[in-house]
Amino acid sequence: MSTPIRNPKAYDQVIEVIKDKIKKGKIKKGDKLPSEREMAESLGLSRASVREALRALEVIGLIESIQGAGNYIRTNFDNSLIEPLSLMFMLQESSVKEMYDLRETLELQCVKLSARYIEENELGLLTAILNRMYLAKTEEESLELDIEFHYLIAKTSRNMLLINVLEVLSQLMDEFIRKSRMQILHEGNTRENLLEIHENLLRELKCREEAKASQAMKEHFDLIRKAYGYEE
Repeated sequence: MSTPIRNPKAYDQVIEVIKDKIKKGKIKKGDKLPSEREMAESLGLSRASVREALRALEVIGLIESIQGAGNYIRTNFDNSLIEPLSLMFMLQESSVKEMYDLRETLELQCVKLSARYIEENELGLLTAILNRMYLAKTEEESLELDIEFHYLIAKTSRNMLLINVLEVLSQLMDEFIRKSRMQILHEGNTRENLLEIHENLLRELKCREEAKASQAMKEHFDLIRKAYGYEE
């Protein structure tokens, strides 16, 4: 009979087994996982290693532990990516430019999906936000509305992975987003120019023009690239 393994990397085996079962469709959302004892015996690991692995999976939002009932695959993953992705970007010491490049790529895809899936009431919400941008009294108010406008476009992509990653990037790049807007204005692009770009975005979304909506979003990011010297 083999002696249970106890080493710092043993819990990786537990994670890999669970991932493999998910990939093969053997475990689905809401399913209960085997007990710590059962998993330890089947893998030849100590219960401490299994417990450590399950705790790691709970931290990243893959499973939830219900006292007295066991461990279950989560049924809702809306915010599960945010914390681990934030840590990854920080630990990788990703540069602002790298995060900016990723944000641009994701937002261009989001707006294309939005043109496909956005509903009439959501177009109405975007219109209302844009109208408030025209009436904004301060730059701070205008900025918050700008962020709200872009977030709603992302939300209407109906792709939670894109939305989660963009939310992480927005949190990490909050100061950059604020400075970039001021930099654009400093470079001679007036507030009216920015509003016109948002008008173009909204118009193409209303027309369900995926390619044109993506191009309108690219023009927005091109302004930032030019202002910060990120031009390719």
